[in-house]
Amino acid sequence: MMRAMVAAMSGVATLARWRAATFPGWDGAMARLLAPAEARLLEERGRLALWLPVALGAGVLLYFALPWEPWAGWAWAALPLPGLACLAGRRHPHLGWAAGLLAALALGAALGCWHAARQPPALEPPRTATMLRGEVALVEALPDGLRLSLAAARFGDGEAQARRVRVRLKRDDPARPQVGDQVLVRALVRGPAPPAYPGAWDFQRAAWFSGLGGSGFALGPAEVTPGEAGPPQLAGLRGGIEARVAAAMPAGAGAVSVALLTGWQSAIPAADMAAMRDSGLAHLLSVSGLHIAIVMGLAFAAARLGFALVPWVALRLPGKVLAGVVALAVGGFYMLLTGSAVPMQRSFGMAALTTLALLTGRRAITLRGWALAAAAVMALQPEAVTGPSFQMSFAAVLALISGWEWLRPRLNAMAPEQGWRRKAVLAVFGLVATSLLAGAATTPFGLYHFGRLQLFGVAANAVAVPLTSALVMPAGMVAVALMPLGLEGLALAPMQWGVEATLWVARFVADWPGASLVARPLPGWGLAMVSFGMLWLCLWRSGWRSWGLPLMALGLLSGSLVRAPDLLVSADARMIALRTPAGVHWQQLSGGNALTREMWLRLWAAPAGAALPREGGADGVDCRPGACVLQAAPQVVLLRGEPPWGACAHAALVVSAEPVRGRCRALVVDRFSVWRDGAHAVWFGRDGVSVLSDRAFRGERPWVPPMPRPRGLPEPLAPTE
Repeated sequence: MMRAMVAAMSGVATLARWRAATFPGWDGAMARLLAPAEARLLEERGRLALWLPVALGAGVLLYFALPWEPWAGWAWAALPLPGLACLAGRRHPHLGWAAGLLAALALGAALGCWHAARQPPALEPPRTATMLRGEVALVEALPDGLRLSLAAARFGDGEAQARRVRVRLKRDDPARPQVGDQVLVRALVRGPAPPAYPGAWDFQRAAWFSGLGGSGFALGPAEVTPGEAGPPQLAGLRGGIEARVAAAMPAGAGAVSVALLTGWQSAIPAADMAAMRDSGLAHLLSVSGLHIAIVMGLAFAAARLGFALVPWVALRLPGKVLAGVVALAVGGFYMLLTGSAVPMQRSFGMAALTTLALLTGRRAITLRGWALAAAAVMALQPEAVTGPSFQMSFAAVLALISGWEWLRPRLNAMAPEQGWRRKAVLAVFGLVATSLLAGAATTPFGLYHFGRLQLFGVAANAVAVPLTSALVMPAGMVAVALMPLGLEGLALAPMQWGVEATLWVARFVADWPGASLVARPLPGWGLAMVSFGMLWLCLWRSGWRSWGLPLMALGLLSGSLVRAPDLLVSADARMIALRTPAGVHWQQLSGGNALTREMWLRLWAAPAGAALPREGGADGVDCRPGACVLQAAPQVVLLRGEPPWGACAHAALVVSAEPVRGRCRALVVDRFSVWRDGAHAVWFGRDGVSVLSDRAFRGERPWVPPMPRPRGLPEPLAPTE
């Protein structure tokens, strides 16, 4: 690698000498061309470095957007770019900065490519039920039983698999396995589900990077063999906390308390989860910046008080520094205990920088800390950039830091005097402003991923956030500290009161009319425009930052500019939905996936609780025995069994849940089509129909299964030299 870098630098220098000899007036021309931009960028010289993580993230997204897998060796082509940036920066610093952005873009794409290439191969589970054996790596309590993640899983007498397998035990199974135990169970396992429609969330990509190979359910009782070494200490501690909290509280409050203390939300009842989501309080269940700030703040205060009470320590040692170290240690332990999710990694990274800044007398919360945390997460987990957790977490923090930078001098100018009234007003204003800024920053990402708007989140957060900060989390920390003494009940009782009050607020606000509105999801390019506009608005300081506002507005309106599909066919053809002016015509066979139906309704902005799509005919749909015909141009026929004579003679498109096998000569989307290419989306137009398959949308990527081949068909021969 060193030789390659030296050669790249030598090549760049040679190119520079050739350019100087061939175009002697190049430097003057470039200076005149870049003068307006130079003047602007000189005003922003303290902010230029903040755009390097943005370019890094853009490179990661570019890698995931490609319809093919790039050659892994192409990343070496990025080696000359840092040298080019340094060379250009000697005479033109801002041109060097632009070259640095290009280098960061290439590095982001290379990171995505490298992380994808180092993942183990995809798992091919048996097509029928089999005996599954493996070591328990994770135990999750669900409302209807336990779910296990098995490492080194074996199907029957096969070899141990490199990917984990997740299996849900039967509801009445008495087995209570612990992490480290060996489990043997008869189960039916399937690989990760494909996207619900072309462009939907890619479960297979998420599983590829997370190490998950397949999921399934048990068909019989599980046999558990205790592990020789016992469960790992951290897993055992997490399990003990969950057991004690669940035993001391009712189901709903106990599950929420477990989520706050250990990060696992799987046991929260669906009704409580829906209330927290619709009221805008779901962020309280995902341990992140608020939680780690409370934990580290309380640890810092307790440690500093403890050191101050010991005269020898208070007189000889820096109590503030020692308390900061204790707070960092407690925060790191809390991050590990809660599973080190992306929001926690970001929060702990920024908390570490904040603590270091406080100890050295520098500004605690800055955009540079935000940028460093983002770059660190992308370097370790580039796939996180595509997920809602990363996007919403970093967007909220960016808006809060930038908003506070803009508001602070104006607040000081409006109320320069000090006093308890000013502090009280600022506290109330800060709480409302925080909810507004964080809610506004995360709304576009919520629209893109979930298709929902929470209109009264400010009101709910105004009550729930102080309650969580002042009562729930402190009581939870005290309860964990008292567990070795068996006195945790003293603190779990007030924690339960706080959690139940939070759930009451969530249910109360969620019942308000219009509390959670279903809206058309933003397309990918619309979210990109909103994100870039938000970054432009928040990262710059001068007047041109306002240029980001029209970009954000156009991105938010992009959902109305993109036409949703008129017809969708699921990847197993068990569900076919046809959107008509009067509603949605629905055909669902036995075994249709409820999650797929929910995602389709979200795409069409149809509320799940409203009048559900019906099986019978609708306006514009003529159903007869064997077929339904959409009375529109172009004509679409949905076959339902043996087609009647002439049903598809003049059809532009024929859709069927079963193989058509040449019964119609029109364009066909049938069981074979989705078996080969996944879910299909269809748009109707004046010139005919437009069909897009999931395979055509995603392309050939490592996480996309290869096109299946019929049984008995020989494998194609490898090309010879």
